[in-house]
Amino acid sequence: MTILEIKNVTKQFGGLTALSDVSFQIDEGEIRGLIGPNGAGKSTMFKNIAGFYTPTNGNILYQGKNIEGQKPHTIAELGIVRTFQETTLFQEMTVFENALVGTHIKGRTDVFSAIFGLDKNKQKAAGEKVMEVLEFMGLSDRKDQFASELPLGSQRALALSIALVSEPKIMLMDEPFAGMNPEETNHMMDLTRKVRESGITIVLVEHDMKAVMGLCHYLTVLNFGEVLAQGTPEEIRGNDKVIEAYLGGVK
Repeated sequence: MTILEIKNVTKQFGGLTALSDVSFQIDEGEIRGLIGPNGAGKSTMFKNIAGFYTPTNGNILYQGKNIEGQKPHTIAELGIVRTFQETTLFQEMTVFENALVGTHIKGRTDVFSAIFGLDKNKQKAAGEKVMEVLEFMGLSDRKDQFASELPLGSQRALALSIALVSEPKIMLMDEPFAGMNPEETNHMMDLTRKVRESGITIVLVEHDMKAVMGLCHYLTVLNFGEVLAQGTPEEIRGNDKVIEAYLGGVK
């Protein structure tokens, strides 16, 4: 079943066309890779889906309903949550407190109540949800550590936890493997599979081709804001145009 459909989306900034007539569909429960070099339009596509940009033309359908032009917080409440290229955490707050901030998206409690405990009933429910997610992500034993004390891999896992607390249907992951060593990358790949197995659809922007090829069910390749190719990792790996433009000739 299609959960997200991008229909002929164009995004222009003055005289610059960042996306040109881009179309693709994402099925519920898949891991979709969105790949291409810097400037291909990947982040712009994410920002259009998440509501940070509004398409100049075209439509974005989530569960069959148009969402283009809606505010980011509205789209997050609907179930589309984005993780960012840079790990954005409250460094001097604990792992538990960071994850607790994510509860405000679904209205369990607002950010200040979450942090300061101003609503005891909502706080209790939110705390239980946070511990459930931290256990799921393997971070429960670190719940009292400050975010600044975590290694990069655990910081990325915490960023995922903040998103998971909001109970997303689709997670937009922006370069989750950037800067990681091979051991951290393998661990994050395992966590990403685990998130998908929990019923969450994942759209992944990533330059680490080994991670992309090892994780994704299907790939959409962008080239200068246009769709160059779509297919399974095997099909994309054997596509001469993609190899030349994006994979550096590496099969």
